[in-house]
Amino acid sequence: MAIQRSEIVAEALNLLDAAGIEGLTMRGLAQRLQIQAPSLYWHFPSKQALMDSMSDALMEGVAREVSPSASCDERILQVAREIRSALLSRRDGAQVFSGTFVPTENVLRVGESLICALRDGGLDPGPAHWSAFSILYYILGFVIEEQGMAALDTAAFDAKKKALQKMYQAQFPNAFAAAEAVLSSDPDIRFTFGIKHLIGGLRLDGNSQHE
Repeated sequence: MAIQRSEIVAEALNLLDAAGIEGLTMRGLAQRLQIQAPSLYWHFPSKQALMDSMSDALMEGVAREVSPSASCDERILQVAREIRSALLSRRDGAQVFSGTFVPTENVLRVGESLICALRDGGLDPGPAHWSAFSILYYILGFVIEEQGMAALDTAAFDAKKKALQKMYQAQFPNAFAAAEAVLSSDPDIRFTFGIKHLIGGLRLDGNSQHE
């Protein structure tokens, strides 16, 4: 029986978990699937085409149940949290998604949910689209950093924190005053703080910046 695209994408995500973005190769994937390379390239002519489908798969469960009765801010925050969770569900998930233009159904559906909420919040079509991209950029940057920090072993991370605290105390008083909050805070709290302030700023200033 011929292999299906969905099987390839599922195994590609498993390879991503096992080997990371650097280890995600077409040759390695073909070997895991026990198929010849031409069979793989028939479905996906390039690694980028494969990553586009992987990105779409990551967004499969996002924004499926967004209450239309919730405020626009609540809807955006819900979708943003779901995007972050989806990217965190796979090793280097944010790197798969970043730097690509993915005109696929799930990705466009998620984008539409953000744009709809932003428009309901008073933004014109252009600023609403720009704002949706700004929110996505924030999420991607946050998750790339989050996944990079998670890859450090505990001893290495603790050593970095101690070194930073010493430098802060010796040379950077404002950073030192915030060291406890920055180095020890829950990433969920930090993410929510950032996204809420981003949403508020976009809603207040979005239309005024549109020319």
